[in-house]
Amino acid sequence: MQLKFKKTYKFAIKTALYLTFFITLLMGIFLYVFYTLNWWLFLVFAVLTYVFSFMVIQFRAERFIYKRVKKIYDDLTLLESTNLSRSPITTDMGTLIQEIDKFARDKKLEIETLKVREQYRKEFFGNVSHELKTPLFTVQGYILTLLDGAMNDENIRKKYLERASKGVERLVYIVNDLDMITKLEIGDLSLNIESFDIVKLVKNVFEMFEMRANDKRITLTFDMDYPKPIMVKADKERIQQVLINLIINSIKYGREKGTTEVSIENLIKNKVIVRVTDNGIGIGKNHLPRLFERFYRVDKSGSRTEGGSGLGLSIVKHIIEAHHEKIYVESEYGVGSEFSFTLEKAE
Repeated sequence: MQLKFKKTYKFAIKTALYLTFFITLLMGIFLYVFYTLNWWLFLVFAVLTYVFSFMVIQFRAERFIYKRVKKIYDDLTLLESTNLSRSPITTDMGTLIQEIDKFARDKKLEIETLKVREQYRKEFFGNVSHELKTPLFTVQGYILTLLDGAMNDENIRKKYLERASKGVERLVYIVNDLDMITKLEIGDLSLNIESFDIVKLVKNVFEMFEMRANDKRITLTFDMDYPKPIMVKADKERIQQVLINLIINSIKYGREKGTTEVSIENLIKNKVIVRVTDNGIGIGKNHLPRLFERFYRVDKSGSRTEGGSGLGLSIVKHIIEAHHEKIYVESEYGVGSEFSFTLEKAE
């Protein structure tokens, strides 16, 4: 690409002025000592000296500087993708230094961002591989055992096929969750916005997981009685999925004889905030910034025994953000956690 050259005259003007002053002063002293000083001749000499000095400096020294400055521009990699390539080349050193410093800072930030993304990509693919590998190997193991002769035993055949079916269900669950997150991220998942009673929806989710909570003797409750409906505008099915994921996590990592409490509060005139609070094991502060990443695990070993796709909180975040709302998390290890999200009130 042909780069435009921007001329700068500051250097030539100042340098020519210094040279003219010095040479004219010497010439004036020489004429004063040896000859009669003619002021008009002295003035013409000064002007001619200045013009000659300016031309020599501007067109010779500038060309010398320009060649080296242009090489700096040409040596900058990825020049086409930066603002630097859109501006003319300047021989002004101050401007050049500012541009190079800005370019270097931008590239450093870009490199650091790429390193973070590369690390995230490696972790993501490692986690996907692990999550898919476990049920795949499980299904493969049961099928190979059946093919090796176990299928002749009716009891074993039925038991192994049921276990293989559960492994396939988990694979489908993971793939469906990944598909949903992808659609949410690219904005390809349409939302069916409607008005509904959020209190009633929470009660329905409580009923869905009542038996699971009873197994750990966890109480699912509201913070208070809500005798009147609280109407909100959102995609009912997606918000139900948000509540399901949050309450499942609350039960999964809750203490025996613990409590999972839901509260619905007025936030501002047209907003409510839904809080899901538990007194479970809690989450360390160092994990909170990455909690909503896909497949991110707080407990790399123990959490896997609880099942799930590892995508629940990531889905929650994307669904809430698709509604242009906010989700928050507060947690203290050993004390409990609180997840909260905002919704728009229905008129």
